[in-house]
Amino acid sequence: QIRNVSPHSVCSVFLSLPVKGSRPGKNVQLTENEIRGLCLKSREIFLSQPILLELETICLLLAYKVKYPENFFLLRGNHECASINRIYGFYDECKRRYNIKLWKTFTDCFNCLPVAAIVDEKIFCCHGGLSPDLQSMEQVRRVMRPTDVPDQGLLCDLLWADPDKDVLGWGENDRGVSFTFGADVVAKFLHKHDMDLICRAHQVVEDGYEFFAKRQLVTLFSAPNYCGEFDNAGAMMSVDETLMCSFQILKPADKKLYSYGGGGGMGSGRPVTPPRNSAKGGKAKK
Repeated sequence: QIRNVSPHSVCSVFLSLPVKGSRPGKNVQLTENEIRGLCLKSREIFLSQPILLELETICLLLAYKVKYPENFFLLRGNHECASINRIYGFYDECKRRYNIKLWKTFTDCFNCLPVAAIVDEKIFCCHGGLSPDLQSMEQVRRVMRPTDVPDQGLLCDLLWADPDKDVLGWGENDRGVSFTFGADVVAKFLHKHDMDLICRAHQVVEDGYEFFAKRQLVTLFSAPNYCGEFDNAGAMMSVDETLMCSFQILKPADKKLYSYGGGGGMGSGRPVTPPRNSAKGGKAKK
């Protein structure tokens, strides 16, 4: 059972810490020693999506949250939602390997995950992006947990929105949900809230990280060779006490050596979530 859930949906995190982006696919990089070493010497934020990892890895992440509650932070991603992960195979995997009750338990857990983190009051972290409904941080804090993800509105946008260099203001999203937003929206948000950087995940980027809006937003994607179908690198961002950001690059492996052993590119046989604006089998477009 889930007890003592904070009603607020924003974590306040203080340095130093690494930040990891989306990490879907088979557990080829994430190891117990890796997480333990980071938790013992710093604080770490996962921008999700743990749901696209194997069941064992999800459990490992949750176990480390229990063991290091002040050093390890899991943010909710767009796949930590019953209606989405039921389509993309997590429900089927739970049912095949265990039972539907386990899937419901995970759903209860995901409904309790925070949706954003603020690092030293200067770096705003979420899985997706900004929202036209977002006027104050208090609005995000007032997103009560547990909660499901609605089809529109603030919570939906924090998990689904994408930056777009060709958009001024707000635009339609090719995903069919939420919005895209331009560099002007990023600049206005940071100025209004006296912040320096937005850190988000949600999209495959070729080098593991990619800046936007004159380095005021960074997209992190920590899974190299996304689902065995792309040549992208992965990246992890570290932030020191002066808010200086540095990146650790996880180089893509040779595809011939990169075996998943399952349909759809995952060891679990789950279907691959299509990355936005990417050509199958090639490098993820910037």
